[in-house]
Amino acid sequence: MVTTDRPLPLLFAEHLARDRRRSAHTVRAYQATAERLIAFLQSHWGEPATRDKLGSVTPADLRAFLAHRRGEGLANTSAARELSAVRGFLKFAAGAQGELPRLRGPRVKKGVPRPISPDEAIALAEHVSEDANEPWIAARDWAVLLLLYGAGLRIGEAVGLTGAILPLGATLSVTGKRGKTRIVPLLPQVREAIEAYAAQNPWGTSRDAPLFRGAKGGPLPPGAIRKSVRAARTRLGLSDRTTPHALRHSFATHLLGRGADLRALQELLGHASLSSTQIYTAVDAAHLLDVYRNAHPRA
Repeated sequence: MVTTDRPLPLLFAEHLARDRRRSAHTVRAYQATAERLIAFLQSHWGEPATRDKLGSVTPADLRAFLAHRRGEGLANTSAARELSAVRGFLKFAAGAQGELPRLRGPRVKKGVPRPISPDEAIALAEHVSEDANEPWIAARDWAVLLLLYGAGLRIGEAVGLTGAILPLGATLSVTGKRGKTRIVPLLPQVREAIEAYAAQNPWGTSRDAPLFRGAKGGPLPPGAIRKSVRAARTRLGLSDRTTPHALRHSFATHLLGRGADLRALQELLGHASLSSTQIYTAVDAAHLLDVYRNAHPRA
Protein backbone atom coordinates (compact mmCIF):
# COMPACT_ATOMS: atom_id res chain seq x y z
CA MET A 1 0.00 0.00 0.00
CA VAL A 2 1.38 3.41 -0.98
CA THR A 3 1.88 5.73 1.97
CA THR A 4 0.90 9.38 1.69
CA ASP A 5 0.47 12.37 3.93
CA ARG A 6 -2.67 13.48 2.12
CA PRO A 7 -5.90 13.32 4.15
CA LEU A 8 -7.79 10.03 3.89
CA PRO A 9 -11.16 11.72 3.11
CA LEU A 10 -9.55 13.44 0.12
CA LEU A 11 -8.06 10.16 -1.12
CA PHE A 12 -11.49 8.55 -0.64
CA ALA A 13 -13.12 11.28 -2.74
CA GLU A 14 -10.57 10.82 -5.52
CA HIS A 15 -11.20 7.05 -5.44
CA LEU A 16 -14.95 7.57 -5.77
CA ALA A 17 -14.56 9.95 -8.70
CA ARG A 18 -11.84 8.05 -10.53
CA ASP A 19 -12.53 4.37 -9.80
CA ARG A 20 -16.22 4.27 -8.91
CA ARG A 21 -17.30 7.03 -11.33
CA ARG A 22 -19.64 8.54 -8.78
CA SER A 23 -21.28 11.90 -9.45
CA ALA A 24 -19.68 15.12 -8.22
CA HIS A 25 -22.56 15.56 -5.77
CA THR A 26 -22.04 12.08 -4.28
CA VAL A 27 -18.28 12.60 -4.06
CA ARG A 28 -18.71 15.86 -2.13
CA ALA A 29 -21.29 14.35 0.22
CA TYR A 30 -19.22 11.22 0.95
CA GLN A 31 -16.05 13.22 1.49
CA ALA A 32 -17.89 15.47 3.95
CA THR A 33 -19.15 12.39 5.84
CA ALA A 34 -15.62 10.96 6.00
CA GLU A 35 -14.31 14.24 7.38
CA ARG A 36 -17.07 14.33 10.01
CA LEU A 37 -16.34 10.74 11.03
CA ILE A 38 -12.61 11.41 11.40
CA ALA A 39 -13.25 14.52 13.52
CA PHE A 40 -15.74 12.67 15.72
CA LEU A 41 -13.55 9.61 16.26
CA GLN A 42 -10.53 11.72 17.18
CA SER A 43 -12.60 13.42 19.85
CA HIS A 44 -14.29 10.15 20.87
CA TRP A 45 -11.01 8.25 21.17
CA GLY A 46 -8.82 11.12 22.32
CA GLU A 47 -6.18 10.22 19.74
CA PRO A 48 -5.64 10.57 15.96
CA ALA A 49 -7.92 8.49 13.74
CA THR A 50 -5.20 6.97 11.57
CA ARG A 51 -5.76 4.45 8.78
CA ASP A 52 -4.63 1.63 11.09
CA LYS A 53 -6.88 2.83 13.90
CA LEU A 54 -9.88 3.03 11.54
CA GLY A 55 -9.49 -0.70 11.01
CA SER A 56 -10.55 -1.26 14.62
CA VAL A 57 -13.77 0.80 14.54
CA THR A 58 -16.52 -1.03 16.46
CA PRO A 59 -20.31 -1.02 16.12
CA ALA A 60 -20.37 0.94 19.40
CA ASP A 61 -18.19 3.63 17.81
CA LEU A 62 -20.55 3.90 14.85
CA ARG A 63 -23.62 4.01 17.10
CA ALA A 64 -21.98 6.85 19.03
CA PHE A 65 -21.26 8.69 15.76
CA LEU A 66 -24.85 8.29 14.54
CA ALA A 67 -26.19 9.41 17.92
CA HIS A 68 -23.97 12.48 17.66
CA ARG A 69 -25.31 13.20 14.18
CA ARG A 70 -28.88 12.64 15.35
CA GLY A 71 -28.23 15.24 18.02
CA GLU A 72 -27.41 17.63 15.18
CA GLY A 73 -30.86 17.04 13.70
CA LEU A 74 -30.16 14.26 11.20
CA ALA A 75 -33.35 12.50 10.03
CA ASN A 76 -33.72 8.76 9.39
CA THR A 77 -33.26 9.03 5.62
CA SER A 78 -30.16 11.16 5.97
CA ALA A 79 -28.80 8.88 8.72
CA ALA A 80 -29.14 5.88 6.39
CA ARG A 81 -27.20 7.73 3.69
CA GLU A 82 -24.60 8.80 6.25
CA LEU A 83 -24.09 5.22 7.39
CA SER A 84 -23.73 4.08 3.78
CA ALA A 85 -21.02 6.69 3.22
CA VAL A 86 -19.28 5.68 6.46
CA ARG A 87 -19.21 2.02 5.41
CA GLY A 88 -17.76 2.96 2.04
CA PHE A 89 -15.07 5.08 3.66
CA LEU A 90 -14.10 2.42 6.22
CA LYS A 91 -13.93 -0.21 3.49
CA PHE A 92 -11.65 2.07 1.48
CA ALA A 93 -9.46 2.79 4.52
CA ALA A 94 -9.19 -0.88 5.51
CA GLY A 95 -8.39 -2.15 2.02
CA ALA A 96 -9.34 -5.50 0.52
CA GLN A 97 -8.56 -7.49 3.68
CA GLY A 98 -10.45 -5.34 6.13
CA GLU A 99 -13.65 -6.37 7.91
CA LEU A 100 -16.39 -3.83 8.50
CA PRO A 101 -18.23 -3.57 11.82
CA ARG A 102 -21.79 -4.82 11.51
CA LEU A 103 -24.44 -2.28 12.32
CA ARG A 104 -28.06 -2.23 11.18
CA GLY A 105 -29.05 1.08 9.68
CA PRO A 106 -32.15 3.07 10.63
CA ARG A 107 -35.41 1.98 9.06
CA VAL A 108 -36.43 4.27 6.22
CA LYS A 109 -39.94 4.26 4.88
CA LYS A 110 -39.78 4.39 1.10
CA GLY A 111 -41.72 7.32 -0.18
CA VAL A 112 -43.76 7.10 -3.37
CA PRO A 113 -42.91 9.82 -5.90
CA ARG A 114 -45.74 12.26 -6.53
CA PRO A 115 -46.27 12.78 -10.26
CA ILE A 116 -48.18 15.73 -11.67
CA SER A 117 -50.63 15.65 -14.56
CA PRO A 118 -49.55 16.37 -18.14
CA ASP A 119 -51.42 19.68 -18.05
CA GLU A 120 -49.66 20.67 -14.83
CA ALA A 121 -46.27 19.71 -16.24
CA ILE A 122 -46.77 21.91 -19.31
CA ALA A 123 -48.23 24.76 -17.23
CA LEU A 124 -45.21 24.60 -14.93
CA ALA A 125 -42.79 24.79 -17.86
CA GLU A 126 -44.77 27.66 -19.39
CA HIS A 127 -44.76 29.67 -16.15
CA VAL A 128 -41.03 29.17 -15.68
CA SER A 129 -40.25 30.31 -19.21
CA GLU A 130 -42.62 33.28 -18.97
CA ASP A 131 -40.74 34.53 -15.92
CA ALA A 132 -37.42 34.68 -17.77
CA ASN A 133 -35.77 38.06 -18.22
CA GLU A 134 -34.67 37.43 -21.80
CA PRO A 135 -36.17 35.47 -24.71
CA TRP A 136 -33.18 33.13 -24.99
CA ILE A 137 -33.43 32.28 -21.28
CA ALA A 138 -37.15 31.61 -21.71
CA ALA A 139 -36.34 29.24 -24.58
CA ARG A 140 -33.62 27.60 -22.47
CA ASP A 141 -35.87 26.93 -19.47
CA TRP A 142 -38.66 25.61 -21.69
CA ALA A 143 -36.25 23.21 -23.40
CA VAL A 144 -34.71 21.97 -20.13
CA LEU A 145 -38.07 21.27 -18.49
CA LEU A 146 -39.39 19.51 -21.59
CA LEU A 147 -36.32 17.27 -21.49
CA LEU A 148 -37.23 16.28 -17.93
CA TYR A 149 -40.89 15.59 -18.66
CA GLY A 150 -40.70 14.57 -22.31
CA ALA A 151 -37.54 12.43 -22.16
CA GLY A 152 -37.27 11.51 -18.48
CA LEU A 153 -33.85 13.06 -17.93
CA ARG A 154 -32.45 13.92 -14.53
CA ILE A 155 -31.78 17.64 -14.07
CA GLY A 156 -28.03 16.97 -13.92
CA GLU A 157 -28.20 15.02 -17.19
CA ALA A 158 -30.08 17.81 -18.95
CA VAL A 159 -27.75 20.64 -17.92
CA GLY A 160 -24.77 18.39 -18.63
CA LEU A 161 -25.56 18.12 -22.36
CA THR A 162 -23.07 19.72 -24.76
CA GLY A 163 -23.31 21.11 -28.24
CA ALA A 164 -22.20 17.69 -29.50
CA ILE A 165 -25.86 16.55 -29.49
CA LEU A 166 -26.56 18.91 -32.41
CA PRO A 167 -27.92 18.46 -34.99
CA LEU A 168 -30.67 16.49 -33.30
CA GLY A 169 -32.12 13.24 -34.57
CA ALA A 170 -34.96 11.02 -33.42
CA THR A 171 -33.00 9.92 -30.33
CA LEU A 172 -30.57 11.38 -27.84
CA SER A 173 -27.55 9.77 -26.19
CA VAL A 174 -27.49 10.59 -22.47
CA THR A 175 -24.72 9.91 -19.96
CA GLY A 176 -26.23 9.23 -16.56
CA LYS A 177 -25.07 8.01 -13.17
CA ARG A 178 -21.71 6.23 -13.00
CA GLY A 179 -21.02 7.15 -16.61
CA LYS A 180 -23.72 4.84 -17.95
CA THR A 181 -24.93 5.85 -21.42
CA ARG A 182 -28.46 5.27 -22.66
CA ILE A 183 -30.50 6.22 -25.71
CA VAL A 184 -33.80 8.06 -25.24
CA PRO A 185 -36.34 8.96 -27.94
CA LEU A 186 -36.95 12.66 -28.61
CA LEU A 187 -40.53 13.76 -29.10
CA PRO A 188 -40.93 16.36 -31.88
CA GLN A 189 -41.96 18.97 -29.29
CA VAL A 190 -38.80 18.39 -27.26
CA ARG A 191 -36.60 18.46 -30.33
CA GLU A 192 -38.21 21.72 -31.49
CA ALA A 193 -37.71 23.28 -28.06
CA ILE A 194 -34.00 22.44 -28.01
CA GLU A 195 -33.51 23.69 -31.57
CA ALA A 196 -35.34 26.94 -30.80
CA TYR A 197 -33.09 27.53 -27.81
CA ALA A 198 -29.93 26.66 -29.76
CA ALA A 199 -30.87 29.20 -32.44
CA GLN A 200 -31.15 31.95 -29.80
CA ASN A 201 -28.26 30.97 -27.53
CA PRO A 202 -25.95 34.03 -27.57
CA TRP A 203 -22.95 31.95 -26.44
CA GLY A 204 -22.90 29.55 -29.36
CA THR A 205 -23.15 25.76 -29.42
CA SER A 206 -19.62 24.40 -29.90
CA ARG A 207 -19.36 20.64 -29.51
CA ASP A 208 -17.25 20.63 -26.35
CA ALA A 209 -19.11 23.44 -24.54
CA PRO A 210 -22.25 23.20 -22.37
CA LEU A 211 -25.40 23.45 -24.43
CA PHE A 212 -27.40 25.13 -21.68
CA ARG A 213 -25.78 28.31 -20.41
CA GLY A 214 -26.32 30.47 -17.38
CA ALA A 215 -27.12 34.17 -17.72
CA LYS A 216 -23.41 35.08 -17.79
CA GLY A 217 -22.39 32.35 -20.20
CA GLY A 218 -21.16 29.68 -17.79
CA PRO A 219 -22.69 26.21 -17.43
CA LEU A 220 -26.31 26.36 -16.29
CA PRO A 221 -26.42 25.33 -12.60
CA PRO A 222 -29.26 22.94 -11.66
CA GLY A 223 -30.10 25.25 -8.75
CA ALA A 224 -31.21 27.97 -11.17
CA ILE A 225 -33.90 25.67 -12.61
CA ARG A 226 -34.95 24.48 -9.15
CA LYS A 227 -35.36 28.10 -8.00
CA SER A 228 -37.51 28.98 -11.01
CA VAL A 229 -39.67 25.88 -10.48
CA ARG A 230 -40.23 26.80 -6.82
CA ALA A 231 -41.52 30.24 -7.80
CA ALA A 232 -43.78 28.87 -10.55
CA ARG A 233 -45.31 26.05 -8.49
CA THR A 234 -46.35 28.54 -5.79
CA ARG A 235 -48.33 30.60 -8.28
CA LEU A 236 -49.89 27.46 -9.76
CA GLY A 237 -50.84 26.13 -6.30
CA LEU A 238 -48.81 22.94 -6.78
CA SER A 239 -47.30 20.89 -3.96
CA ASP A 240 -43.87 21.62 -2.52
CA ARG A 241 -42.92 18.21 -3.87
CA THR A 242 -43.31 19.53 -7.41
CA THR A 243 -39.62 19.75 -8.23
CA PRO A 244 -37.69 19.30 -11.48
CA HIS A 245 -37.24 15.65 -10.47
CA ALA A 246 -41.03 15.32 -10.14
CA LEU A 247 -41.21 15.89 -13.90
CA ARG A 248 -39.05 12.79 -14.41
CA HIS A 249 -41.36 10.88 -12.04
CA SER A 250 -44.32 12.08 -14.09
CA PHE A 251 -42.67 10.92 -17.33
CA ALA A 252 -42.22 7.43 -15.88
CA THR A 253 -45.66 7.21 -14.30
CA HIS A 254 -47.51 8.38 -17.39
CA LEU A 255 -45.63 5.93 -19.62
CA LEU A 256 -46.37 3.06 -17.26
CA GLY A 257 -50.02 4.09 -17.07
CA ARG A 258 -50.23 3.86 -20.85
CA GLY A 259 -48.87 0.33 -20.92
CA ALA A 260 -45.10 0.78 -21.11
CA ASP A 261 -43.08 -2.35 -20.29
CA LEU A 262 -41.21 -2.13 -16.98
CA ARG A 263 -37.95 -3.31 -18.55
CA ALA A 264 -38.21 -0.71 -21.31
CA LEU A 265 -38.94 1.95 -18.71
CA GLN A 266 -35.83 0.86 -16.80
CA GLU A 267 -33.72 1.48 -19.91
CA LEU A 268 -35.34 4.85 -20.60
CA LEU A 269 -34.71 6.04 -17.05
CA GLY A 270 -31.18 4.66 -16.87
CA HIS A 271 -31.80 2.66 -13.69
CA ALA A 272 -29.09 0.14 -12.86
CA SER A 273 -31.60 -2.33 -11.39
CA LEU A 274 -35.23 -3.12 -12.00
CA SER A 275 -36.00 -2.59 -8.30
CA SER A 276 -35.40 1.14 -8.79
CA THR A 277 -38.01 1.19 -11.55
CA GLN A 278 -40.59 -0.92 -9.75
CA ILE A 279 -41.48 1.97 -7.44
CA TYR A 280 -43.44 3.42 -10.35
CA THR A 281 -45.89 0.53 -10.18
CA ALA A 282 -46.77 1.82 -6.71
CA VAL A 283 -47.08 5.34 -8.12
CA ASP A 284 -49.48 4.17 -10.79
CA ALA A 285 -51.53 2.19 -8.27
CA ALA A 286 -51.68 5.25 -6.01
CA HIS A 287 -52.92 7.35 -8.93
CA LEU A 288 -55.63 4.80 -9.78
CA LEU A 289 -56.75 4.79 -6.15
CA ASP A 290 -57.00 8.58 -6.17
CA VAL A 291 -59.09 8.45 -9.34
CA TYR A 292 -61.36 5.82 -7.78
CA ARG A 293 -61.82 7.79 -4.55
CA ASN A 294 -62.61 10.99 -6.43
CA ALA A 295 -64.94 9.44 -8.99
CA HIS A 296 -66.76 6.51 -7.41
CA PRO A 297 -70.03 7.46 -5.74
CA ARG A 298 -69.48 4.93 -2.94
CA ALA A 299 -65.82 5.75 -2.32
